[in-house]
Amino acid sequence: MSMAFSLAHRAYGALKATLATVGFVALAALVGLPAPREALVQHLTNDFPLTALPAWSDPFAVPAVVAAGTIQAPVTLGGREREQRAVTEFIAKRYRVSEVAVSSFVSAAYRAGEQYSVDPLLILAVMAVESRYNPVAESVTGAQGLMQVIPKFHLEKLLDHGGEYALLDPEVNIAVGAQILREYQRRFGDTETALQMYAGAFDEPTSQYANKVLAEKGRLEFIRQKLKKQSA
Repeated sequence: MSMAFSLAHRAYGALKATLATVGFVALAALVGLPAPREALVQHLTNDFPLTALPAWSDPFAVPAVVAAGTIQAPVTLGGREREQRAVTEFIAKRYRVSEVAVSSFVSAAYRAGEQYSVDPLLILAVMAVESRYNPVAESVTGAQGLMQVIPKFHLEKLLDHGGEYALLDPEVNIAVGAQILREYQRRFGDTETALQMYAGAFDEPTSQYANKVLAEKGRLEFIRQKLKKQSA
């Protein structure tokens, strides 16, 4: 019974304090008197301490400022990065493969192309025809990986990479494939003949393999030229 009376008394006190505050503010506004925050707070705390009120109930509390994080300037891509991104998106959609995976293959192709002086788009075109961007592809003749390199014919190139099993590493496979392409280009002085040699079809009269690779490269080249026109 005494507990109920105590609760009722506290509720009455809170209501009394609130009404008194409202009346005080209204009177100050009516007669044009200043109503400093300290005076209003002191008046309110006479009957109902502010420590008993939740923070959100203080009408004079300054709203907390929520930091939204550091504003960063947008990243501007260079010509090479824009080309790689556009090529990656095209390949991922055309061959329905993971864009994340293709992005790493494209980056590796550009690095290998720079190292061995081979157009990275040619490297990617060979990849498309040879494995359709499957890094674990293997043919009946033993060709492995993205660029379908036959290890027994290129063991000397694999020594620095740990042997033939390294061909299942996309980075190694692309680097070795690019190295082979460059050697054939130097030997024959012609990309079409180099591609036919790469496929083991040197004597094939119609150059069917080379034509497929060059057609694929042409699609990628279209993207490159389009970007160049946009940036001109």
